[in-house]
Amino acid sequence: MKRGDALYQQYLDILAEELQPAMGCTEPIALAYAGAKARQLLGALPEKVEIHVSGNIIKNVKSVIVPNTGGLHGISAAVCAGIVAGNADKVLEVISTVTPEQKQQIKDYMQTTPIEIKPAGSCLVFDIDLRLCSGADRVRLRIINHHTNIAYIEKNGEILQSQPIEESSEDHLTDKSCLSIERIVEFADCVAIEDIRELVGRQVSCNMAIAEEGIANSWGANIGSVLLHRQGELLSKRAAAYAAAGSDARMSGCEMPVIILSGSGNQGITASVPVVVYAKAMGKSEEEMLRAVALSDLVTIHQKSGIGRLSAYCGAISAGCGAGAGIAYMSGGGFHAVAHTVVNAIAILSGTICDGAKPSCAAKIAAAVDAGILGWDMYQENQQFYGGDGIVTKGVDKTVGNVGRLAREGMRETDQTILKIMLDE
Repeated sequence: MKRGDALYQQYLDILAEELQPAMGCTEPIALAYAGAKARQLLGALPEKVEIHVSGNIIKNVKSVIVPNTGGLHGISAAVCAGIVAGNADKVLEVISTVTPEQKQQIKDYMQTTPIEIKPAGSCLVFDIDLRLCSGADRVRLRIINHHTNIAYIEKNGEILQSQPIEESSEDHLTDKSCLSIERIVEFADCVAIEDIRELVGRQVSCNMAIAEEGIANSWGANIGSVLLHRQGELLSKRAAAYAAAGSDARMSGCEMPVIILSGSGNQGITASVPVVVYAKAMGKSEEEMLRAVALSDLVTIHQKSGIGRLSAYCGAISAGCGAGAGIAYMSGGGFHAVAHTVVNAIAILSGTICDGAKPSCAAKIAAAVDAGILGWDMYQENQQFYGGDGIVTKGVDKTVGNVGRLAREGMRETDQTILKIMLDE
């Protein structure tokens, strides 16, 4: 792979597409984005709001605090924040500039406006179908498959935008079938550092900033602080602690931006922060760190492209594998070291459930980072899991493929059961 090759550019395009800024958990923010965009099209404050959402949207919005709302959470709060105070041009930073006066306006609007929440009428995993009314004017806006993919817009019976409905989380995104562990290592080796410095550097600075905020102050269950206090003398635990701390803050409404990965801020944090903590401890250069983070990102994306954006499978596990691979690479490991690290990590925690965005995500992140680092430690001690050990099979990319199959097929019913349990609560 060489600079200027089509494949090289495709890898850069994948990174640029996936490493996007967002403020707040991405499912509530997608709702806020839909609200802001639909209100912009309506041209007035809606008198009635109707929200149709898929089960995974309900799951990932139910318990997380929406930033810049004064502590509100849930579907109505997210949509109303976008309607009242959102700037649709900022996309996933749609509610980043809310004023104190607007926070009160959001609460007042929620209390005085009829808001109806209904299940989506499709089988799509990611489906937001928003309908707003003001006088005789009507707007319908639908986002499907991923957080900014507006698939349908209708105003007063006139269809302004419509695209075929496909059940694919990669709908209208760069083709990721080109990804393999061997090629990812090759890309990390050869990429011109100026091609990733701004993109990956922004991920490092934003995600480390929120991690440090999570350590410095009280957020959620303070998983990062607990780990740092109890086991922080170990580098591996410090790496896990800082990643968890970023999630502590983010899940509890921190108003700092995060660079997301595969549509998830938690995954963007998990794939980058542990690698940065190791880089600093090991005295690595900026270039070595950026190459390793880029590799971690791509390993995470490779796994997630088979799993899907939203699933019963905890995405932090994939990012923990990515972080372990990035640390292995930064420590001088080549393809074989990275491949064995990924397989070992996959074997340890695959199947961990996603039961929505909430404070306990931080603890799952800590476990995921532990698994990724243990996968690297095993390789250094000439230990490994072999094909035939559970879902592990011969060939790292085939094992990655098995994870996708596990999540898409094996955990489909698990996803429905999780949602039923959460709604019963």
